[in-house]
Amino acid sequence: MLEYQVAPAGASYKATFKVGHGCGGSPTRQIAVDIPAGMRGARPMPKPGWTLDVQREKLAQPTTSHGRSITEDVVRITWTAKTAEDMLPNAHYDEFVLVATTPAQAGTLYWPVRQACAEGRNDWVDVPAAGQKLSDLKSPAAALEILPTGGGAAHNH
Repeated sequence: MLEYQVAPAGASYKATFKVGHGCGGSPTRQIAVDIPAGMRGARPMPKPGWTLDVQREKLAQPTTSHGRSITEDVVRITWTAKTAEDMLPNAHYDEFVLVATTPAQAGTLYWPVRQACAEGRNDWVDVPAAGQKLSDLKSPAAALEILPTGGGAAHNH
């Protein structure tokens, strides 16, 4: 579901969530993406015919970016079709895109994605336990591998 599954630490990252089907033949009316802890400054790409809801929460530990203190950040982005005609038909494909900055430390981040349809839903939210693989899960969350930078975090815009 996530187009690019590897990114360097401390870099700008374009997350593209691919939606290739509805829910048992029903069109997609909403996509909600939870932003993993450590990702910073998430900003969604608007889609014609869809509204955007960007949910923010206070950070447990404030950070500094470009000389400013950051006390809250985006935790969820939701795209919702404005009308039935704007919904993504089951037979069509589309992408939902956001940009954010990856954390400075390497590791795997999981992006729970919830797909609501006119009838039914698909929740891609399962995260592997120790010793489990994504392929073992029925509805795995999208996974992003953050790679070490090898001597300092990149800072791209």
